[in-house]
Amino acid sequence: MAPYISAKRIGIHITNLTRTARFLSKACDLVFDAANKEKQFLIIGTKNKAADSVAQAAIRAWCHYVNKKWLGGMLRNWPTTETRLHNFRDLGTKQKTGGLNRLPKRDTAMLKRQLSHLQTYLGGIKYMTRLPNIVIIVDQQEEYTVLRECITLGIPTIYLTDTNSDLDLTDISIPSMMTL
Repeated sequence: MAPYISAKRIGIHITNLTRTARFLSKACDLVFDAANKEKQFLIIGTKNKAADSVAQAAIRAWCHYVNKKWLGGMLRNWPTTETRLHNFRDLGTKQKTGGLNRLPKRDTAMLKRQLSHLQTYLGGIKYMTRLPNIVIIVDQQEEYTVLRECITLGIPTIYLTDTNSDLDLTDISIPSMMTL
């Protein structure tokens, strides 16, 4: 990150905003082109301070998101994830139609607990039908597993990185002074 840091004061790194603006412009061009071609986006940010912002931004932009915990292999093992999403949607439908209330109390409680768990971790990708075309990640250090999966699958990634990140691993990085 040394070329992207303009100064260091009192142990705090200050990023070069000119370079950040260039990377931001490049990322915006990629996102606009992909959106015009109706590509799917996945936004990932599981830091506690970023989770709500990630969910709000993704919902506003009609994107899929993960904001609680990245379950390893979510992209790499897509057929398994797809099966879990199908079961999640089925359980939600059964709950809305009252199908769970016809079951014994123990089974109903178990299925509701399972539905709550699935909602927590897979709620943002509930309607994702295929692998995303672009993954946007907040904080590379926190989401290194996602990075490895995207590199393996060849999915382009956009990162909001902090000064302690490795820019060589990313497709497009947006260096910033994140205080999330």
